[in-house]
Amino acid sequence: MTRAPQFPPLMSGLNAAGHDPFAAACEAARDGVDAGLILYDLSDDLRAALICAPEVPLAQAVAMLPLCGVGVQNALGALAPPEVPVHLDWSGVIRVNGGRCGALRMAASTRDPEVIPDWLVVGYALRFEATLQDQGNTPDETALYAEGCGELTPQDMLESWARHTLTWIHRWEQEGMTPLHREWSGLLHGLGRPVTIAGRDGTFLGVDENLGMLLKAEGTTHLIPLTDLLETQT
Repeated sequence: MTRAPQFPPLMSGLNAAGHDPFAAACEAARDGVDAGLILYDLSDDLRAALICAPEVPLAQAVAMLPLCGVGVQNALGALAPPEVPVHLDWSGVIRVNGGRCGALRMAASTRDPEVIPDWLVVGYALRFEATLQDQGNTPDETALYAEGCGELTPQDMLESWARHTLTWIHRWEQEGMTPLHREWSGLLHGLGRPVTIAGRDGTFLGVDENLGMLLKAEGTTHLIPLTDLLETQT
């Protein structure tokens, strides 16, 4: 019998197999479930979502998306072979050896950047095994097992991600945005290259103090805040 995943103090888990953990987490958050709950599905690849109760306005709270992304990269760095590079798109895409291997997403109780949200949920999916469609039609897609991570299990990854993410939450609370800004900036994919974000084409220059994208287009630098990545949950 497979053991239940083990989570660090201040976090707990709920198996959401057969459901979308992200949608289930948003519903649970609206119902008032305590922060720190991770809903997960290990039935195929890995899907998980963390419920948060921010104490800062949404404009700062959305840093949880890159923070959880750094948690993914740190967990893979600890568990995957050392030659497997992991990078993160500003928009939440998780890249392994340059290919799309998963993605992060985010929703909150408000879209007002000045309001402290009642809840915020960050979810992610990570592909372990490539499908025939991935292999034949989408060369930009990859999977962990195709990149030399054959010994890694979704459960191991979930547990490691929770530990690394909690460590980063503590650092963020104690040291502010600077360490997270430095770590995430070093992992970002596409810096200095042409990108398309929310229908805008430009060059990805970097991120501001709140981790918003600095996009240069037509001679002007535009700021795209992380709040633009929020999804609407009905």
